[in-house]
Amino acid sequence: MNTTDSHDTMIKKPRFYYGWIIVLLTFCTLLVSAGIRSLPSILLVPFQNEFGWSRGGISSVISIGIFLYGLTGPFSASLILRFGVRRVVIISLSVLGASLAVTPFIQSLWQFELLWGVVSGLATGMMANVLGVTVSNIWFVKRKGLVIGLLTASAATGQLLFLPLFAKMSSDFGWRYAIYTAIAGIIVVLIAVAAGMRNHPYDVGAAPYGASDVVKPPPFSGNIFLTPLLHLRSAVKSGTFWLLAGTFFFCGFSTNGLIGTHLIAACGDHGMLEVTAAGLLAMMGLFDLFGTTISGWLSDHFDSRWLLFWYYGLRGLSLLFLPYALDASPFMLIVFSVFYGLDWIATVPPTAKLASEKFGKESSGIIFGWIVVFHQIGASTAAYGAGVMRDWLGSYSQAFVLAGFVCFFASLMAIKIRKSNAGLAAGMK
Repeated sequence: MNTTDSHDTMIKKPRFYYGWIIVLLTFCTLLVSAGIRSLPSILLVPFQNEFGWSRGGISSVISIGIFLYGLTGPFSASLILRFGVRRVVIISLSVLGASLAVTPFIQSLWQFELLWGVVSGLATGMMANVLGVTVSNIWFVKRKGLVIGLLTASAATGQLLFLPLFAKMSSDFGWRYAIYTAIAGIIVVLIAVAAGMRNHPYDVGAAPYGASDVVKPPPFSGNIFLTPLLHLRSAVKSGTFWLLAGTFFFCGFSTNGLIGTHLIAACGDHGMLEVTAAGLLAMMGLFDLFGTTISGWLSDHFDSRWLLFWYYGLRGLSLLFLPYALDASPFMLIVFSVFYGLDWIATVPPTAKLASEKFGKESSGIIFGWIVVFHQIGASTAAYGAGVMRDWLGSYSQAFVLAGFVCFFASLMAIKIRKSNAGLAAGMK
């Protein structure tokens, strides 16, 4: 009788895995959240013209937002484990939408600082890379690297893909209409998440992809705010943690902090229209979607340390090429956009995999969140520092060259990471 029941259960097992719906919803959430996070790079010049704020002053707002975006990550992982993905994402999207709705009425820099440096930074931080890593850990055993790559690509691609739309709206109708468009995007995603998001495979009677047992998730134990700090205290004793955090610092320094924030303004310094420059970032976003997804697949099949070595090294070369491309021709900027876009944030899947191998499935989400904090500290440093350098020197070239050289240093750090025993065992299977 039991055999028959078991056989019937196997027959009734759905052929389509609901986890792919979760991946789609998470993809859209990260896409829109990151797209909105990129808005300040569009607002940089219009705010300078309308309010008379300095490039460095506006960059400081972006810098604080980037930092809080990263700092929220470890606590986001803890909150997701305690309250579930669905509730955390719905609340975060609602707060983000509210902060955008108030933005068209700002008059002072401190108001911009509050809404975009603090509120938006915290809200988008709840929907950062840690969300993708946590979802992949909960729903997938197999193809985890591919899923992390896809979800990571959605975040970086959203940051770049929405820029031409926001730039066009800002150029044709004013920056406030770009804000209204972003609010509309939040509403659509919010409705979809409320309708379809589930917290765990157990909620739909399924096992994680690649597993056979339907298991109820264990209740979250510990303090929401203390648990991430305890994980950090344990992780800092590991040299692997510091190498991963250090390379990720340089990753953030050379991507969203520098290029994501200042490339449009740098192109404007060379006479390029804002919409055209935003199109270059959109091109990067499209190639990033391909490059980072492939990186996820590669991290399932090759040594992640050497993947990071090549990713950082090639990114460094592209950044050294950028000042020449800006002076040369639009075609050279297209070459840069394609080459750099493939490598935009391809570093995340191998970094997340190395963290998972070293610290285990249960802890890797929170510890990876702390590694992302260093990524955002690097991005925050570049966002503010490049703006100040531009005010002082009248050019972004020095900032681009500096970022190129720190990427070379990061590539050397990557090959110093020790392969964990778990990772070696997995590779031998």
